[in-house]
Amino acid sequence: MVSCYYDSEEALYPELNTTCDTTNVTFSGTIAPMLSSNCYSCHSNSTAAGKGNNIRLQDYSDVTSRAVSLAGSVKHFGNFSPMPKNGGQIKSCSIAQFDIWVRNGMVNN
Repeated sequence: MVSCYYDSEEALYPELNTTCDTTNVTFSGTIAPMLSSNCYSCHSNSTAAGKGNNIRLQDYSDVTSRAVSLAGSVKHFGNFSPMPKNGGQIKSCSIAQFDIWVRNGMVNN
């Protein structure tokens, strides 16, 4: 028996056909879900003490007070602790959206 193996481009490269919305970046609709997906397992209000070096990122005020170090960490910049810990960088779209949110004044919307 002979069979063929076929994967679609979408299955192999799921980000290939997606767009990155950088025009409507909000804290509640963009930043909080990104943090929830990538950071809350260690940095939520309930897990930060045990897993996240007591760094909380669940509340707006916590995120804004750590915006510079958070940006450095998710970009894996030199003197910052690379996050997620023991993992690769988060999606470039999420990093771009975070940068735009910061540049636009970190509005709580």
